[in-house]
Amino acid sequence: MTAELLASPDASERSSEGEFTDGLFARLMAAAALTVIAVLVATAVFLLIRAWPALSHYGPLSFFHPRWAPSEAAATSSTPNPYGILQFIYGTVVTSLVAMVIAVPVAIGVALYITNLSPAVLRRPLSSLVDLLAAIPSVVYGFWGVFALIPALGPIGRGLTSVSGIPLLGWLFQGPFFGYSVFAAGVVLAIMVLPIVTAICREVVDTAPRAEKEAALAFGATTWEMLRLAVLPRSRSGIFGAAILGLGRAFGETIAVTMLIGNNIPHGIMSPGSTMPSVITNEFTEANQPFHLDSLFVVAFGLLSLSLLVNVIGKRIVGRVSEHIA
Repeated sequence: MTAELLASPDASERSSEGEFTDGLFARLMAAAALTVIAVLVATAVFLLIRAWPALSHYGPLSFFHPRWAPSEAAATSSTPNPYGILQFIYGTVVTSLVAMVIAVPVAIGVALYITNLSPAVLRRPLSSLVDLLAAIPSVVYGFWGVFALIPALGPIGRGLTSVSGIPLLGWLFQGPFFGYSVFAAGVVLAIMVLPIVTAICREVVDTAPRAEKEAALAFGATTWEMLRLAVLPRSRSGIFGAAILGLGRAFGETIAVTMLIGNNIPHGIMSPGSTMPSVITNEFTEANQPFHLDSLFVVAFGLLSLSLLVNVIGKRIVGRVSEHIA
């Protein structure tokens, strides 16, 4: 009877329809995956094409110096390159690192509290409130930073600049502190990347085996010892991955950073600075000097390359940490 059913026309038709549906589904999913790759490649190619006139005129290596002076640009090839991007790379990296130094410990603490310490009735509301931070527009963070955060950071900034005489900290916290600074931009960035880092950390921490946590408590471990011995070691690779994703988010942030960081070559985190996104935002509408707009595309291409490099390195490190833990 079973053989007859399998051999019937209806069964063969259903089998053919299933194969067609599976094949169509596989092609659609492959097209979706290729679309992501195509968008990334197309973006990189477009930026490179628009940056090529400046790259071919000055040479790629000539952009790696700290002085950005579009008013000194000339159409002749004999003049040195006035479009140095090192200060913007430095400002981008330092501002993002300040944000991660603040955001990652807070995100880990919030994730541990929500998953292991808070009452069950509060877990969903707390998670939703943290996630809502990601829905606030960047320009709102910028306005809040200018009119609320900078005045509040005044005492902290002046306190940090008072330690400028201490070795190693002197250059980092050298003042005076006037508000618009790498530090202020880093604090706002920390708040902006907190939702994504917290969400990933929360999911990672929640996957720690319940049996291991209960075993640690059964052997007399305190709550902190249980978290330190049974939860955090299992979560290291995921937490690092969350930090890398947050760092990538911080690299590309534009409006809020532009409103808070000022526009200068930074001398320590308490002074004004510039980032790669902020210089593009500030100057692309008034780029009327020779190769000025083309050089901004060089900055954009460098930002894309830096973000991809950080993410690739981060994924490699996460993979090695995961293998070590396993």
